[in-house]
Amino acid sequence: MAQVLKVLVVDDVETMRKVTAGQLAALGCGSPDVAGDGAEAWRMLERNRYDLVISDWNMPAMTGIALLQLMRASPRHAHTPFIMITAEAERSRIEAAIASGVSDLLVKPYTAGRLATSIQRAMAHQIAPPAPEHAATAAAAAAVAEAAGQPQGAVHLPPTAPPPPTMLLVDDTADNLHVLANVFKGQYRIKAAHNGEKALALCCSDTPPDLVLLDVMMPGMDGFEVARRMREHPNGESVPIIFVTALTDDNSRLQGMELGAVDFITKPIDPTQLKLRVDNFMRYVELRRQLQADYDNMLAMARLRDDVEAMTRHDLKGPLAGAIGIVQALADAGDLDRRQAEQLRLAEQAMLQVIDMVNLSTELYKIETGKYVLHAAPLAISDMLRRVVETARAFYAGKQLVIAVDTDFDVGTDPPTGLGDAMLTYSLLNNLIKNACEASPERGRVSATLYAGSPLRIEIVNKGVIPAAIRPRFFDKFVTGGKAGGTGLGTYSARLLARAQHGEVAFAVNDEAHTTTLIVTLPAGPSAALP
Repeated sequence: MAQVLKVLVVDDVETMRKVTAGQLAALGCGSPDVAGDGAEAWRMLERNRYDLVISDWNMPAMTGIALLQLMRASPRHAHTPFIMITAEAERSRIEAAIASGVSDLLVKPYTAGRLATSIQRAMAHQIAPPAPEHAATAAAAAAVAEAAGQPQGAVHLPPTAPPPPTMLLVDDTADNLHVLANVFKGQYRIKAAHNGEKALALCCSDTPPDLVLLDVMMPGMDGFEVARRMREHPNGESVPIIFVTALTDDNSRLQGMELGAVDFITKPIDPTQLKLRVDNFMRYVELRRQLQADYDNMLAMARLRDDVEAMTRHDLKGPLAGAIGIVQALADAGDLDRRQAEQLRLAEQAMLQVIDMVNLSTELYKIETGKYVLHAAPLAISDMLRRVVETARAFYAGKQLVIAVDTDFDVGTDPPTGLGDAMLTYSLLNNLIKNACEASPERGRVSATLYAGSPLRIEIVNKGVIPAAIRPRFFDKFVTGGKAGGTGLGTYSARLLARAQHGEVAFAVNDEAHTTTLIVTLPAGPSAALP
């Protein structure tokens, strides 16, 4: 292969680092860099770029999930494919990993073939398409698939029902193999080997069995030697073994257990007892297999949801842009009276706000999942606040509200500037003023006052108080005070938008004056910094 993947393997257990490195080498990925925990891995990531990170979940110093979240928040590593290796069975934690941007999940124990599938899927589902200069990386990922015997470019959909587990029967006597095969016929996929050499080859292949029933006394390579050499190979290292033997002494049993046997069954075999013991162990095997299938399905559903949302956002923009063009053309025509022109401009402004909302939904998702990266710039907060209020006046004209803007800085001085993202700040102010207008009674007053300082402070005051029952959860998602058509997302998203810009939103209620004050703080720009 002309180009190999530059891979970082992160695991606090040295043996597992070596096993994964051996599997990657067998797949043609070359020799990976290794780290003993997330903190060491992050130091290496600060110095180097990697095509892929493969990390264990539970580690000291910094866990795999903490490393993933740190990478997704970094512009340098936000799009690097990340495979999480885990034995986790708690669904909420897996959902957290998916929300944090994991590329694929790999359940322990796993084989080199399963690792190859995971690498191909991770590289195929990067958070952003690879840049042209990384075409060699895509070619390397395709070569991994080829090394694993998979068609290049294939789409790997998770199986909805995994096939039955595979059992390898190993015995040098044909009659014994026949008896064992009949005991489990129709229940498991059966493979058979009549000597140790063939058994070892099957166990160390890219598709090892889920369980081995291994005779001990065989000519040539006996069962103990097969087990010892299996444990030296990454593909056979974790395959469970049940020894089947006529040996009954304690030393033989101890030797078998030292080689990692999960059970030890003596001949002559009682088929009923053997079946019960194998079935009990296979329940564990099936649980691990189903766990992998469940995680694959969860990832697939998350990606499908993201794709649908992205397509919806894309499909909304086209018709809206067309409608805005028509409205603008009508408004620019000379045969309209003043009222008609004003109405068209309001329609134009409303459609522009919808486009902003579509764009904002993408940013909110990134903020919620820890993937948002702030690119702060100076903001004319005073002008932005006035634009928001002008729009609110037109929108809530039917309530006959008085919506006032005030500033608290010296006349003749430059208006204070903020530091943040223009779209996020506009949406933040719009949400809160909209919320205040909706909560205010008809003919009420809503005031928005900008205070210079570091940080900048904006206070939005309206008549009416937040119901006492929802005050502790006022900024939680989907919490609303019973407003008709309320979604409970306005104040929730406002706080998210403020915190994403290193600001904050709080409230104060004056029950005696029957008023609510929403208090926004945002970083000040250089011109507004206090001496």
